[in-house]
Amino acid sequence: MKQLKAIFMGTPDFSVPCLEKLNERCQVAAVITQPDRPRGRGQKLQPSPVKAFALEHGLEVLQPEKIKTKEFEEILAAMEPDIIVVVAFGQILSQYILDIPRLGCINVHASLLPRYRGAAPIHWSIINGETKTGVTTMFMDAGLDTGDMILKTEVDIDSEMTTAELHDALMEAGADLLLETVDQLSAGTAKREKQDGTLSNYAPLLKKETGKIDWNASASQIHNVVRGLNSWPGAYCFLEGKNFKIWRTVVSQDTMPGNPGEVVSLTENGFLVATGQGVLEILELQAPSKKKMSAKDYILGHGLPIHTQFE
Repeated sequence: MKQLKAIFMGTPDFSVPCLEKLNERCQVAAVITQPDRPRGRGQKLQPSPVKAFALEHGLEVLQPEKIKTKEFEEILAAMEPDIIVVVAFGQILSQYILDIPRLGCINVHASLLPRYRGAAPIHWSIINGETKTGVTTMFMDAGLDTGDMILKTEVDIDSEMTTAELHDALMEAGADLLLETVDQLSAGTAKREKQDGTLSNYAPLLKKETGKIDWNASASQIHNVVRGLNSWPGAYCFLEGKNFKIWRTVVSQDTMPGNPGEVVSLTENGFLVATGQGVLEILELQAPSKKKMSAKDYILGHGLPIHTQFE
């Protein structure tokens, strides 16, 4: 079977296992990733995880500020790729680019399409309390995650799983699914399945206000927001006007009266807060200008009177 010539487009660590698998199976003509960005305290320019991997493996790296320019489109066309694989790249492809590869542009998307189209499917699947998600490979078109589907794989979400944990599970599942997809494309056996748009929903970019805890919501809903925004950007609330991030919680089986946001009891591992429905145990938090710490350590160092009111 002839080896396919591929162009890979991706940026964050989620993309790296897919590039690794693709490099094992195909001739990777070029890796396209976002320009180096300043990071860390020193704000020094740092390469994307995809660029770092590509350079380590001797792959050509291109970093256009804008991919939709005539000059760069002609560079891609001159490579004559069989496929272009896109995994969390961060720029929208033009129709001209979509038409370049003879076998199409293939996207690896971290949801079971048509559910959770958009930029943040992993976060929103947890925030919304889903118990199952997965990865879909699809032929890209001009729409937002609307192309014909090729393959899917499912991943279970348990009640305590965080976005960081689900991210890692989907990252590995996506790489395996891409490999299977490439094999089918190479063999000419890949099937196309139209998406049912009536089953779709949207997973938009996260905003700061997404993480604001509404204590009037149920304990279960708040718990989902906390784990859905762990490890980034974090759920938060206020105590005496100061911003506190809440990193880890568990829905308590206790039933205790209290106003939403009120500390109703201290526990062995933290403290209980009343909500609009049920009680939430806070296990890990972050005070202003402090590092993450267990709720137990926070109480030991700062105290936390019963009836303290979070907002």
